[in-house]
Amino acid sequence: MEASKVYYTNLRTTMKSNRQQKLAKLIKAAGIDNIHFDRRYTAIKMHFGEPGNLAYLRPNYAKTVVDVVRELGGRPFLTDCNTLYIGGRKNALDHLNSAYENGFSPFSTGCHVIIGDGLKGTDEALVPVAGGEHIREAKIGQAIMDADIFISLNHFKGHEFTGFGGALKNIGMGCGSRAGKMEMHNAGKPFVKERKCVGCTLCTKNCAHEAITITDKKASIDHNKCVGCGRCIGACPQDAIREASDESNDILNKKIAEYSKAVLDGRPNFHISLVIDVAPFCDCHPDNDLSVIPDVGMFASFDPVALDVACADAVNAQPVTPGSLLDESDHEGHDHFSAISPETNWMVCIDHAVKLGLGSKEYELIEVK
Repeated sequence: MEASKVYYTNLRTTMKSNRQQKLAKLIKAAGIDNIHFDRRYTAIKMHFGEPGNLAYLRPNYAKTVVDVVRELGGRPFLTDCNTLYIGGRKNALDHLNSAYENGFSPFSTGCHVIIGDGLKGTDEALVPVAGGEHIREAKIGQAIMDADIFISLNHFKGHEFTGFGGALKNIGMGCGSRAGKMEMHNAGKPFVKERKCVGCTLCTKNCAHEAITITDKKASIDHNKCVGCGRCIGACPQDAIREASDESNDILNKKIAEYSKAVLDGRPNFHISLVIDVAPFCDCHPDNDLSVIPDVGMFASFDPVALDVACADAVNAQPVTPGSLLDESDHEGHDHFSAISPETNWMVCIDHAVKLGLGSKEYELIEVK
């Protein structure tokens, strides 16, 4: 397969060229203006950061991408889907509050925030996955699928289940509705933590399959009837219903690639990754540990696979930050991600994405100065 072009710029600035200006120059050099944006809805998929986490991308970067899309005639909006886990982004109201708290408002970014899968994570489109090994029909946030153009703006960092979180993780897992995230993360079904349950019956009212019953003011889930959609998780005001998170990491990574395929197929897409504040784990945590390497730079490509590989190579070429989690790990070889999360083989997602036709592992790195 022919090598894909990945464009890169470092983080050095001058009085005449700040970091936002360099980002705009980078994505234009990478060819974003080859996309026909004329009044077309453009989803910019990113992570707004769990409250308490300070490693997420600043809204200034989002504004830069929004400004370029507007300049090219597009109608951009920032988007993400609700989380499966219990936290500050499990429904659209909390999610918007978290986004605003972290600085993502129409006034700071120049566009609106739309939560892709609606109020309770149930607003989804069923999208066929051509060549899917584990997923026949992905459950993607409806607003994301309604967009004409898709752009991923990714914070490249470590991740305990996928090795790192880059373009494919942001696209595949991030665009899944609650049922989609259940499908990726779980081989089993949700369960009830009885000590938290107060028997309010909201879960039973939101279950379309009559799988939940209340006995002595405690809910229980019949796994023979449950289809694993996760609606009960979003409905529970006590956070008493939890996901199993029992899928193997290899299958999880393949499912992420297949969900990415569903999101990207059939429409223009473009991808941007910033390798800065490389915390060992995801921005979904309400905290962030010390960066494991020095900041590297900004990357962009039409190929999300090549982009992820280029960013991973750049990270693995960096020295380890003294005193970081990576510094404390048993570091063998040159794979920083395996040193932090040895149970995860991140190449599984990459190889499966190549098999699905999402891109190439081979890349030509082009520096933009």
